[in-house]
Amino acid sequence: MVNVPMAQASELWTAADMALWQGRSDAGERGDTRRLFNIAAALNPFDETPLPAAARALLGFACDAGVQRNQGRTGAAQGPQAIRRMLAGLPVHDHEALYDAGDVSCQGDALEAAQHALARTVQAVLARGGFPVVLGGGHEIAWGTWQGLRGHLDASGDPGSVLVLNLDAHFDLRTARPGSSGTPFDQIATACQARGQTFHYACLGVSRLGNTAALFARADELQACWIEDIDMQERHMEKVLEQVQQVIDGVDHVYLTIDLDVLPAAVMPAVSAPAAYGVPMGVVEAIVDRVRRSGKLRVADLAEFNPRFDQDSHGARAAARLVYRLLQA
Repeated sequence: MVNVPMAQASELWTAADMALWQGRSDAGERGDTRRLFNIAAALNPFDETPLPAAARALLGFACDAGVQRNQGRTGAAQGPQAIRRMLAGLPVHDHEALYDAGDVSCQGDALEAAQHALARTVQAVLARGGFPVVLGGGHEIAWGTWQGLRGHLDASGDPGSVLVLNLDAHFDLRTARPGSSGTPFDQIATACQARGQTFHYACLGVSRLGNTAALFARADELQACWIEDIDMQERHMEKVLEQVQQVIDGVDHVYLTIDLDVLPAAVMPAVSAPAAYGVPMGVVEAIVDRVRRSGKLRVADLAEFNPRFDQDSHGARAAARLVYRLLQA
């Protein structure tokens, strides 16, 4: 679990670059013309002052090491800043406050240190009463985010069950070590087993062409719940949402993690492994809304956005839209 001292974790953290938060001003128009850049404020996650109730806090995980270890296309380390730039110009609407908690960065191949630092930082935001939305980086982000949530629950004396709800074309249950962007949920499963806790894992949007038979067998072994992408189209919406509700009802807390490669390549070209089929944005967004409204969502993250492979900002816009939904009260 989390074994990096807080002081060491803060060494891998950099404060928010508020210069990213800028955009168009419509101050001459009538009514509320604010955009997110107008309400964004820098947050030091290691300051112990309590945050306002349900405060939303963005936290970046600038990391390519996990994708590189998994033989993928690097560049996701620049994802957090690109998503912030796209978010900045979106209208406020019902967002009351928005905090930018800066970035945890991976130095070279020091992935494990970065993941532990991320865990400490997520735990610090949760301890202050905030709701962290973590921006990756590759899907190795999940091992850090989950450790942060579990560490917070442990520190609070809360033994409650945690559902890992993964929207993803891939199981990411590889058993090889060291860890990579392909191993985080197997690492979580192993940690749960060591703690004597049930591993609650649901992977929605799985591509049969993106996972070997061995990965399906590992999912079976772990009694994971999954739905393939071919069964998550618009016509399946009602049934999918019923299944999502069932898995939510069986746990105390939910950690939602979205690998953007779950979306079709035409919507999300900017990932390491674009999807030839994918799950429509409308279905993904409906799941996000259902989870957000459940009252059990404690932390969320977005993984794999890679600006190097974006096309006319299509990917950045899609990523920002999903983050925007997560930030709503």
